[in-house]
Amino acid sequence: MDTVPVLDEPLKKVLGGNTAKVMAEHLGLRTVGDLLHHYPRRYAERGELTRLADLPLDEHVTVVAQVADARVHKFNSGRGQRLEVTITDGSGRLQLVFFGKGVHKPRSELLPGTRAMFAGKVSVFNHKQQLAHPEFKLLRPDSGSEAVEAFANQLLPLYPACKQMESWQIQQAIDTVLGPAGQEDSVLAGLIDPLPESLREGRGLETLPGALRRIHRPRTKADIAAARDRLKWDEAFVLQVALARRRQADATAPAAPRRPVEGGLLDAFDARLPFTLTDGQQRVSAEIFADLATDHPMHRLLQGEVGSGKTMVALRAMLGVVDAGGQAAMLAPTEVLAQQHHRSITEMMGELASWGLWREAQGTKVVLLTGSMGAAARRQALLDLVTGEAGIVIGTHALIEDKVQFHDLGLVVVDEQHRFGVEQRDALRSKGKQPPHLLVMTATPIPRTVAMTVFGDLETSVLDQLPSGRSPIASHVVPAKDKPHFLARAWERVREEVAGGHQAYVVCPRIGDDEDEAKAAKEKSAEDEAEKRPPLAVLDVADQLATGPLRDLRVEVLHGRMAPEAKDEVMRRFAAGEVDVLVATTVIEVGVNVPNATAMVIMDADRFGVSQLHQLRGRVGRGSAPGLCLLVTEMPEASPARGRLGAVAATLDGFELSRIDLEQRREGDVLGQAQSGVRSSLRVLAVIDDEEVIAAAREEATAIVTADPELTGYPELRTALDALLDKEREEFLDKG
Repeated sequence: MDTVPVLDEPLKKVLGGNTAKVMAEHLGLRTVGDLLHHYPRRYAERGELTRLADLPLDEHVTVVAQVADARVHKFNSGRGQRLEVTITDGSGRLQLVFFGKGVHKPRSELLPGTRAMFAGKVSVFNHKQQLAHPEFKLLRPDSGSEAVEAFANQLLPLYPACKQMESWQIQQAIDTVLGPAGQEDSVLAGLIDPLPESLREGRGLETLPGALRRIHRPRTKADIAAARDRLKWDEAFVLQVALARRRQADATAPAAPRRPVEGGLLDAFDARLPFTLTDGQQRVSAEIFADLATDHPMHRLLQGEVGSGKTMVALRAMLGVVDAGGQAAMLAPTEVLAQQHHRSITEMMGELASWGLWREAQGTKVVLLTGSMGAAARRQALLDLVTGEAGIVIGTHALIEDKVQFHDLGLVVVDEQHRFGVEQRDALRSKGKQPPHLLVMTATPIPRTVAMTVFGDLETSVLDQLPSGRSPIASHVVPAKDKPHFLARAWERVREEVAGGHQAYVVCPRIGDDEDEAKAAKEKSAEDEAEKRPPLAVLDVADQLATGPLRDLRVEVLHGRMAPEAKDEVMRRFAAGEVDVLVATTVIEVGVNVPNATAMVIMDADRFGVSQLHQLRGRVGRGSAPGLCLLVTEMPEASPARGRLGAVAATLDGFELSRIDLEQRREGDVLGQAQSGVRSSLRVLAVIDDEEVIAAAREEATAIVTADPELTGYPELRTALDALLDKEREEFLDKG
């Protein structure tokens, strides 16, 4: 291709160096395509102005309003002057303030009756909201009745903006790229349309040039709706084609079938279980063993509520693979969790976690491999893996290093999927003689739409019932600022649990050591400034409790920067009942299993996400005694943060909470960094709201890829796929 496609043109060629630099640094927009896909957040209408009554504090806003009043006030013996402008939109009034030399231009232009767009950060002065030195642009028709009418009826796009680049400056840049009204199609004609024509026409969707013209320069609300419908399809469809191609590739890859043998290790393990598996565990196990018996690699996502028995299901799958002559590796995100899994699995297996070769004895060695192990232990573990003496290995990312070699890796189990980068999982999968089977586990419930979008190449199994013996957890919000006596009562409840022979967790957002303090000072947020204090820290809270409300109890701390031996020792002593209260960071969020712990107090609970609070809460009520979770907050009753905490306290349904979490925080925060490739490609598609589009796109994509895996008949789709998912991005989609 001799000419550069219009979308790849660098912005500095079109807009000039300074504008392009600001757009790249502050908005991540580098090419014409990036800019055209930077869609308006919403549209202002001349007939219905943005409501001033609803302005959020401390946020950068754009408003369309009319000047009601403008006055200059002199001060400092007449040497200083301040311009105060009052604007109105019918729903409320807002004051604008300009000082010093900045007074001249607005004084001459912002006359009563003038309409304009204003942008700035909403602050409060003398108990009134105001914009200080806002940017503004007059909304003035040129001349003639046609121009006035066009101006009055025009929909104004308001773009996601930043302090350095206002919404209308972005609009000006887009106008420069698109050229004069009516000539857009000549500029956009060279666009590559990823949707096959038959699909687009069959579903009555707009062309891509038409959609981009309508979304940036709509004449009516119907234009906006048509454009958004089309652009959602682009995002959903290209993503689903990428996922369908992964599924196709996985379905044709070879793998060794791993069938358990009768009277083998799995049967021996089942015979020693002191309880019966739940119906859910039996159903999911049957699905997994059916996958393991095929000659293509299993790719299965196992979702299960905290405490639903996922580890038991995973262990039985691992034992079945060992029976079949293979090895199994479990990858955990933290050393604490890897050690916890190793401890609980060896306890569950008893004498079956033996030192003998599994070919000669009914048992297999279960080894731990983490980055902090001593050289001798590490050497022995590596030897056990390469000889096949160890049938099961549990470890952190240390398992991925080049020097780790397996005798015959048959199954990889990844715990807490969202914490691992794709490269890490791929490195482990490449250690098999041929691709090993894969089981991905998560305790963060994933709504169906997210599963289809982000884990679209995995089959899904759900464990939705708790094993018998698990107790209900009562959750309550403790408003420490409004009702300090509630907090005092919380510590009394902890003492009562300990007096009853149980144990408790206290969770804090920060550690509080020197490194932590330096980092906190650097990252101090506006919210922290407003509250005049940083989030509570483990070390401070532990001291206060040990010398105050919990004095004479055995209080210990646990956090991520402790030496691994020290962490393991504290967890061992807590599990053994030698510690009454463990004050910890979220290092205990997943996998820590102490059935005797019945109470949890989460300090500054509003600083955690909904799903994270649900995960933390799952650490209590793991035995026969009921669990108690107290969510301590200083946020006022009407705040959104208190609403989130109320939702957590009101339900134990993780799927319901994950939906609330996604709706409030959007997909990115919940899905974690490992999915950033997917996230950054979604601009109009809302994973929660657009279930129908995603399901339909998945269907269309699967049909096209099944019929034409290499997309030879769809060159435009192939090009769009390469552009959206360059090699690195396509790797991001590999959840297996």
